Amino acid sequence: MAEEEKATAVVDGRALVERMAEAAEEISAISDYRNAYRKQFCDLSRRMKLLEPMFQELKESKDPIPEQAVRSLMLLKRALDSARELLRLGNEGSKIFLVLEREKTTKRFLEVTVQLEQALSEVPFKMLNISDEVREQCTIASKVELVHAQFKRAKERVDMIDMDLHRDLLSAYNMSTDANVDQSTLRRLAEKLQLLTISDLKQESLALHEMVVASDGDPGEIIEKMSMLLKKVKDFMQTQNPEMGTPTNKGLLPSNERAKPPVIPDDFLCPISLELMKDPVIVATGQTYERESIEKWLQAGHDTCPKTQQRLSNKSLTPNYVLRSLIVQWSEANGIDPPKRPAQTAKSRPTCSSGEHAKVLDLISKLSSRSIDDQRSAAAELRLLARRSAENRLCIAEAGAIPLLVKLLSTLDVHTQENAVTALLNLSIFEDNKERIIISGAVPGIVHVLRRGSMEARENAAATLFSISVVDDYKIRIGNLGAIPPLVSLLREGSPRGKKDAATALFNLCIYQGNKGKAVRAGVVPILVGLLMDPRAGMMEETLAILAILSSHSEGKAAIAAAEALPVLVEVIKSGSPRNKENAAATLLHLCSGEQQQQHLAEAHEKGLMGLLQEMAENGTDRGKRKAVQLIQRMNRFLEQKRVAQAQAQALAKQSGNPAVPDFDYR
Repeated sequence: MAEEEKATAVVDGRALVERMAEAAEEISAISDYRNAYRKQFCDLSRRMKLLEPMFQELKESKDPIPEQAVRSLMLLKRALDSARELLRLGNEGSKIFLVLEREKTTKRFLEVTVQLEQALSEVPFKMLNISDEVREQCTIASKVELVHAQFKRAKERVDMIDMDLHRDLLSAYNMSTDANVDQSTLRRLAEKLQLLTISDLKQESLALHEMVVASDGDPGEIIEKMSMLLKKVKDFMQTQNPEMGTPTNKGLLPSNERAKPPVIPDDFLCPISLELMKDPVIVATGQTYERESIEKWLQAGHDTCPKTQQRLSNKSLTPNYVLRSLIVQWSEANGIDPPKRPAQTAKSRPTCSSGEHAKVLDLISKLSSRSIDDQRSAAAELRLLARRSAENRLCIAEAGAIPLLVKLLSTLDVHTQENAVTALLNLSIFEDNKERIIISGAVPGIVHVLRRGSMEARENAAATLFSISVVDDYKIRIGNLGAIPPLVSLLREGSPRGKKDAATALFNLCIYQGNKGKAVRAGVVPILVGLLMDPRAGMMEETLAILAILSSHSEGKAAIAAAEALPVLVEVIKSGSPRNKENAAATLLHLCSGEQQQQHLAEAHEKGLMGLLQEMAENGTDRGKRKAVQLIQRMNRFLEQKRVAQAQAQALAKQSGNPAVPDFDYR
């Protein structure tokens, strides 16, 4: 038993060191702290980078991690995670929030610093066999007195500026009208917060949107305060530069063409209607649309972002006040009547007509009939009614049809089963019905259809699981009730439509960490790689999205490596779409870590990945750029290690009188 515990401690220690090294690499990739606390963030980042050599040395060492050291490294891992979250806030968070919540921000810096100091003081360097050079560097970083002194000096250098900035923000908030706003105060705010361009303002608006999403669509007073502050700063900047966001071609056109209507900036056009937005709103992916257009899109049953095709984690719509105000200012500056926002009416629950309601009640009575023909025809009609409108979906559900349809999932009549599962799919499109379907105990029946139904029934069962798994809590329940293996089977042997339905359901379910291992053990990875290599399958986007999320799981990473997916992923980065390149890079980033990272990095370099990554770091999507930069950093470290190793081998060879030095094989 003691030997088993010792072995477990060794395994946990190696995994812990690997996670710490990955966290350190991610911290190194975070930069560009353009806010009032830039000095503190840069200082913290610099101190964290002092620790990176220790993590890399521990990761590359083959020595077991002693149990006592594991406990101290766990403390350091928690401190590392805290530092990473704080640095992410400095890189991506709201600039206004950092200043308004000045005391909390300062407290977080202090807490993270103390947490790091205490954790480092517990690390048994001698027990870990760390080299003298690395130990000396980490010991210096861990001295409590020195780090406290550094933190105190940094704090003193910015406190006066922060106090002034904090006062200016509160002053601007308390001003009730634009006429009362002190222009010099707004100028200082714009300059100190670096909210000087339309890009700066949009980024801050998106940061506020992320906070709204994190609050489950219920923004508190602090977020409302920040929105008002941002609007005041934006209005001021617009008065200073009325043409902000407009093409800079004034004066270049011939005189006879200058009377033409101004070109509307692309950012002001709805991506769906291509018209100037009246009431811009932000969806979960951060994209902005005209409210009316996106509401029609969602009511039609879509659950993706029209522009990015990403699945929407929720369907909340957040008003983009900053962009609307920019549109109004631009319109006035160009002599155009500002677009009027449609009057907001209170939303009412959809209702069907009395005639349709009577028809639904009649059909439900037939569902309870002992006649197979009655059941089949009633399920077929309810399937069609539920497809037509939200009013019908609510009416059918409230009349009690869902439990009766669930019972029919186990029928031996093929057509009745097909109609029942498809009716549930159509009903699930209405948000309130998802909970009704779950409460009715439908999942085991849907899984039964997925295993043994006709191909059409299996396709619609997969689509139903995807629809109800939009709710995070239901992902767990669906995975625990055995849905993943039959979805993998459908992905392998289904029709083209069935494969797509299975892929979308698997993607949604595997967002939950606990379902990733289930999918890997069900054999999903070789199937995905096979689909990725088959251009006729038309499944590249779906397969890459699933591989990207599975690669973050240890079993998923091992399975992707075993399936020899790396050459295909490199080829995607070479010639795929921006979205596919992004997911391929995310998968490669996970592959190029852990025990086999040297082998994977060597293979990737041999296939010319470095040049492809450099191009992607310049022209890829935002997420793709981040992944490319992180991969480039790992490649550079690998190449430098290889160069040093070869130089050392050459020196030894010369000393021994044998100048021929073979290249290193990292497999």
